[in-house]
Amino acid sequence: METTRLGRTGLEVSRLCLGTMNFGPETSEADAFAIMSRALDAGVSFLDTADVYGYRLGGPFPAVREGITEQIVGRWLSDAPGRRDAVVLATKVYGQMWQGPNGRGLSAHHIRRACEDSLRRLRTDRIDLYQMHHVDRNTPWDEIWQAMELLVAQGKVLYVGSSNFAAWHLAQANEAAARRHVLGIVSEQSLYNLTARTIELEVVPACRAYGVGILPWSPLAGGLLGGALAKATEGRRASERVLARVEKHRPALERWESLCAELGERPGDVALAWLLHRPGVTAPIVGPRTVAQLDEALHAATLKLDADTLARLDAIWPGPGGEAPEAYAW
Repeated sequence: METTRLGRTGLEVSRLCLGTMNFGPETSEADAFAIMSRALDAGVSFLDTADVYGYRLGGPFPAVREGITEQIVGRWLSDAPGRRDAVVLATKVYGQMWQGPNGRGLSAHHIRRACEDSLRRLRTDRIDLYQMHHVDRNTPWDEIWQAMELLVAQGKVLYVGSSNFAAWHLAQANEAAARRHVLGIVSEQSLYNLTARTIELEVVPACRAYGVGILPWSPLAGGLLGGALAKATEGRRASERVLARVEKHRPALERWESLCAELGERPGDVALAWLLHRPGVTAPIVGPRTVAQLDEALHAATLKLDADTLARLDAIWPGPGGEAPEAYAW
């Protein structure tokens, strides 16, 4: 597995990032352990999770989220000596973790408590990449950075990232960080795949300008780019939501899956490989539910697409027309 630097930092990460959102709700703990171990053996040393993953509330009033997925990851990390030091561990903060006015968001109050809770669940003394899961328009950047600076000074957080930020949020955050003489945001998790290319207008240019690594989530568009048309033809099960999207995109999907067949590659592998060819992308986040799905994704990291293939993909799944403002003005 190739590695690259995370944005403008000196931190090396694998070109694929293992997402864990399915661990707990969709994937049993035993299977999750097998997936993480297989990924690490294959060189996928970048592991992404979030405090809200797991989706179940529990405990006495006031109710708190159990952080089920972080707990699974933590038990795996502590299951073998040296495993924690072999991975770059990323998690997130923002979502509703307990009831009350400070149970969510990016206030210093919430950030500090949420970090302590994540460290406990993950059974570790540090979070390598602590990501703001969403922008908090009600909290000033100086308050956010004050909280993050304290965590960094304490050695509990090494780098700070973001997720689902607009370009101007990235600019605001990093300009505020610069005024405080701190590193600022080094990565951004965004929805990015062949069917969802809006971030090419402004988020991608902002990330490149600020040296922020891009971590695309939903690289297969919720399964749409994973051979959904062929699977539907074969009578394999799919959700009503996926089937509706198949019908909406059927003409493009027919051309897409035909091109993948011509290349002799699985559609999901081509979709991941396309992202790895995009400027500014550090590592797409793959979220396998099984070891077999992980093994399929691993091949994508070795797949090279030539200029003609990339042009044909652009014709099938056109982006917004380039960067703003030229994409819509001059």
